[in-house]
Amino acid sequence: MLAAKGKELPAAELLHKTESTKSSLDSLLKKGFVEIFEKEVERRFHEVYNEDHQKLTLTKNQKSVIDKILPLIDEEKYHTFLLHGVTGSGKTQVYIELTKKILAKDKSALILVPEISLTPQITSRLYNNFGDEVTVIHSRMSAGERYDSWRRVFNGKSKVVIGARSALFSPLKDIGLIVVDEEHDSSYKQFDMIPRYNARDAAVFLGNIYNCPVLLGSATPSAESMYNAKSGKYALLELPERIDEAKLPHIKLVNINKERKKKKMENIFSKILLDKIEDRIKKNEGVIILQNRRGFSTQIYCEDCGEVETCDNCSVPMVYHINKNIIQCHYCGLIKDVPGACTHCGSLAIKYFGTGTERVEDELAFYFPKANISRVDSDSITRRAVLSNILLAFSKGEIDILVGTQMVSKGLDFSRVTLVGVIAAETTLWLPDFRADERTFQLLTQVSGRAGRSKTPGEVIIQTQNEKHFALQMVLKNDYYGFYNKEIIDRQKMDYPPFTRIALIEAKDLSEKRARGAIYDFYNELRRYNKWLKISQPAYAVISRLKGYYRFHILMKSFKESDPGGGILRKAILNSFVEFNKKSRYKDVKLIFDIDPQSVM
Repeated sequence: MLAAKGKELPAAELLHKTESTKSSLDSLLKKGFVEIFEKEVERRFHEVYNEDHQKLTLTKNQKSVIDKILPLIDEEKYHTFLLHGVTGSGKTQVYIELTKKILAKDKSALILVPEISLTPQITSRLYNNFGDEVTVIHSRMSAGERYDSWRRVFNGKSKVVIGARSALFSPLKDIGLIVVDEEHDSSYKQFDMIPRYNARDAAVFLGNIYNCPVLLGSATPSAESMYNAKSGKYALLELPERIDEAKLPHIKLVNINKERKKKKMENIFSKILLDKIEDRIKKNEGVIILQNRRGFSTQIYCEDCGEVETCDNCSVPMVYHINKNIIQCHYCGLIKDVPGACTHCGSLAIKYFGTGTERVEDELAFYFPKANISRVDSDSITRRAVLSNILLAFSKGEIDILVGTQMVSKGLDFSRVTLVGVIAAETTLWLPDFRADERTFQLLTQVSGRAGRSKTPGEVIIQTQNEKHFALQMVLKNDYYGFYNKEIIDRQKMDYPPFTRIALIEAKDLSEKRARGAIYDFYNELRRYNKWLKISQPAYAVISRLKGYYRFHILMKSFKESDPGGGILRKAILNSFVEFNKKSRYKDVKLIFDIDPQSVM
């Protein structure tokens, strides 16, 4: 095994493969047949998905964007740029070309992505261009991989770091460029633990410290970032066209209520969508189907008493998973057996409502029994390599249809995808959150952008019950600025960001009485700041019970004209917290303070 000159093997591996013992190895060592030495071996994170390296010619628009950023790199000056590029316009290649310039100056680059496990393609392209200069850092790595990645960066072996939020704190030296890809994505906000921060905003702050340009990229920029660009705080750059002369996909809204009356629905699918899928399968073209709900049925309902099967710990319906034959809470993870009868009244008249990705996959298998179908959601992607293997197979044409949640809308770039179908456009539209319209527009625009990324035209079929809704009409027209202009007016009327800074105060406790008492005591301390701040009355959170805890909210708004830096807002919270701890008998109830929350639910 070691006959070849200079052959090396870890001692443990050698003993395992030869079924030998350490004493045998010691004997060989004494006779001079082997040499034993210590060697440090790094645990590198390797992405299973790998693309062939392609030499790409920059478009005129890409060159223009790069030329506007390069002077600041040369002069080592801070400024934030917002790159608004339509889907498929080549934003990733802009990041790569700028990184080449940075490395030529012996500086380092930080590239943030919303969720590293969902963006294997950008990781692969960086490796293709920069090899060992690239290090991946994210929370799903093993402790050993993360430690070795940090050491590589700290020792200067890697000058390009790509990762999710945690990569922001990597020990990069002499940063010359910071990129935040998909800057609109809510995943950048860490909301479930302290410190609660938005990595996008922290990246802008970090760029100011290092005197380097910060590039925020998105096909659907957040209203806050676009407002900053329009008001001159950021510089706006645009990539209005797709590369390789590819056209944006043709989008069609299908009203499923009207289709059902015409008897043109097959369960959850409109006939037009089924016909389009069949056509693409015959042509060996790729199909992506979005349903932003996991499971098979999203609620179990009793026709006799009207009750819905809810979680014991949370005020949300249990979701039926057909593959495991269980019902599960998607908030606390509680798993129960599927009820044979209503748990409230004992009736056998229980019905399953709502559609999740499992049902979509199941029905597609019924209509297209010969098609290869894969599902991409957090239930099916349980191991690190699973998603990469699925994407690799999909890119090669071994998978015909990809079904998934919003995971299929992020970072996928396949030239063979010519059809995208959306089962229900309303999954995020009716949420009681001021960002609901924006999230819907972003999700549908992003997933639509997966289609038609080659000379073969792409098509998108969006099933909806309300095709006249403004957000859906703007998706239909692919009109980002049309959506933004109305959204920004609505935000101003309702005193929401970017015209105000908001803070969400939450009291949570296992006792409903104690949680309510705490939130009212805190509100009484806040009231003295009513002159400067807009403070809502305490109320149940939208999800009033979560993981066994009762939840109450207060929403505070600070106006930028009177409190531009948010100092009054912070002072009000801090001083009220001090007084609350002095006076309230509920001071041991947990209070959560979330500045600039991504959701008010």
